Amino acid sequence: MKCVMLMFDSLNRHMLAPYGCDWTHTPSFQRLANRAVTFERSYVCSMPCMPARRDLHTGRPGFLHRGWGPLEPFDRSVFDTLRDQQGVYSHLATDHYHYFEDGGANYHCRYDTWELFRGQEGDPWIGQVAEPEIPDNVNGKGRRQDWINRPYMQPDEKLSQSLTIDAGLTFIDRNAAEDNWLLQVECFDPHEPFFCDDQWLDVIGSPDFERPLYDWPDYGRVPDDPALIEQARRRYAALLAKCDDSLGKVLDAFDRHDMWKDTMLVVWTDHGILLGEHGWMMKNDPPMYEQISHTPLFIHDPRRPVGGERRRALVQPAIDLAPTLLGFFGAESDATLLGKDLGPVLADDTPVRDAAIFGYHGRGVNIVGDTHVYYRGGREDTPPASTYTMQLTAMNSRYELPRLLQVEPAGPFDHTHGVSVWRVPHKDFPGSNDTLLFDLSHDPDQASPVDDLEIERRMCSQMAALMREADAPPEQFIRLGVSP
Repeated sequence: MKCVMLMFDSLNRHMLAPYGCDWTHTPSFQRLANRAVTFERSYVCSMPCMPARRDLHTGRPGFLHRGWGPLEPFDRSVFDTLRDQQGVYSHLATDHYHYFEDGGANYHCRYDTWELFRGQEGDPWIGQVAEPEIPDNVNGKGRRQDWINRPYMQPDEKLSQSLTIDAGLTFIDRNAAEDNWLLQVECFDPHEPFFCDDQWLDVIGSPDFERPLYDWPDYGRVPDDPALIEQARRRYAALLAKCDDSLGKVLDAFDRHDMWKDTMLVVWTDHGILLGEHGWMMKNDPPMYEQISHTPLFIHDPRRPVGGERRRALVQPAIDLAPTLLGFFGAESDATLLGKDLGPVLADDTPVRDAAIFGYHGRGVNIVGDTHVYYRGGREDTPPASTYTMQLTAMNSRYELPRLLQVEPAGPFDHTHGVSVWRVPHKDFPGSNDTLLFDLSHDPDQASPVDDLEIERRMCSQMAALMREADAPPEQFIRLGVSP
């Protein structure tokens, strides 16, 4: 058996044809839906990028203990388990440059082989002392390096996404006749900046935008000019059309090598983003509205070839894919994995959970159930969450000396296998700390929060149970005001 896992970053469910969108260009996603199972209720777990990838490797929520950072020494990666138990060969092809920063430096080492394609989002790639030529643009997060890199990712075939997909296709062509392997093709797109060849703007019929350029929205409230919001949406849709074309090439490879009979195909994302909905742009700052947390997921399982079907069971691919892959390749799981094997869901929509928690470390905890989603903000009169880690690095830097001087030993936790960790004062994650309740069955657009204490109590009880299962530290219960 074999598996191809195609991952896009910041892929919006509500802008794909299989989920009802009629203005973007996503025929390959519809083609995929015709061959695979489409999941209706897929939600994130740990946010954002690298926390979601730690969940993928470990099969458990990490956001209650730590934010952005490398795999911990006590973490057991699913790719190590597959190799050790079943001899499964794994390969990673990616342009997600965060894998190679301080806060992600050891994930790629869990694969047998790996390759990186440079240039995304101001990746420190091309060395140039002279100042670049920067056009008139609205770019609150603009980086000098981004404008140095862009000319080296043109024309379209030089875009790092193109090179990543080409590398994945090369691996498939080279190894299609072999057995017992897993390929992870991971594209940073359609993550901002929404940079791609102009041909993709032509595909979606975008008008000629007047300057200033707005392809890298800042995180926060929407700009005052509605034309800028529309430009951002159109540029995202253009990059999405490029992603759709990349997906089509992978589907062509499945057809060419007749892989549908023996190869699992998983297409998923770490999270979505907001593009003007609810008055917000992007992620991190706003509450985790459905556009961020409710994600697309497609799986073709050759053991159950039921293309064109949909599933309503509540799933969390970030933690569920690890046990699903173990089950697919016949490997044994262990008690530290809290995700669920999605085999029963794929077979006949058998539920694997009643509720799911998700969030950012240092912010509130969110829970989604059968009909409601609840965002529980942390109380302001309690100490902030602490970070529990053995890896004293942040996103792209080591901990600074003043913070290191505050480190103290803690633990162990059940999931650390008896290993003690460091407890570090946490820097609060920026953004909303609102408490909000929505009835998704009657208000899927989340236009009107619900005021219902009984539902809040019930969901707090479910939240506490899932936090206990995830081995949450005591102060998380205190700061949320829920019973441990």
